[in-house]
Amino acid sequence: MVYRHILIIGTLALFLALVSTAIQIGPVPIAVADSELSNGIGIPVRITIPRVNVDAVIESVGLTEGGAMDAPNGPSPAGWFSFGTRPGEIGSAVIAGHSGWKDNIPAAFDELNKLHIGDKIFVVDDNGATITFIVRKVQLYDPKADASDIFGSSDGKAHLNLVTCEGVWDTVSKSSSKRLVVFTDKEE
Repeated sequence: MVYRHILIIGTLALFLALVSTAIQIGPVPIAVADSELSNGIGIPVRITIPRVNVDAVIESVGLTEGGAMDAPNGPSPAGWFSFGTRPGEIGSAVIAGHSGWKDNIPAAFDELNKLHIGDKIFVVDDNGATITFIVRKVQLYDPKADASDIFGSSDGKAHLNLVTCEGVWDTVSKSSSKRLVVFTDKEE
């Protein structure tokens, strides 16, 4: 598989935006898959997580003008970081979703914190193929912590990392106190 590698350097930092908040990501290589050379893996269109009753449409998201990973539109869809790898390709694909939406409106990743090691996640692509991932680790991050391992992987395996906000909502900063990341590995 051929990837173009882009190294974000200098003062430019990558921020992961969720519910108008961000995780600062230090300089990291981002693998951008060549759509013609993706080994038949399609664009992700749906994510299901039976353990926590997730069944969400996936939309492609890129970067905001401020260098943040854009968030999905509204509480229901999940957002795949389309400048990274596709779920099922070698590397770390990233899908973000909202939790704790205003006025208690249900959001795609409200129950993500209830996942355990060994739980299964299913991603369907636009070719109709279903790719299965198994939870390896669940970790909380401080919003300002280095979380570069979310976007990068050098072990030659396919991973899917899910990200959402967690913790206490701060009305002044309009940000949650933590970020929850679910690290998964493709089922072989």
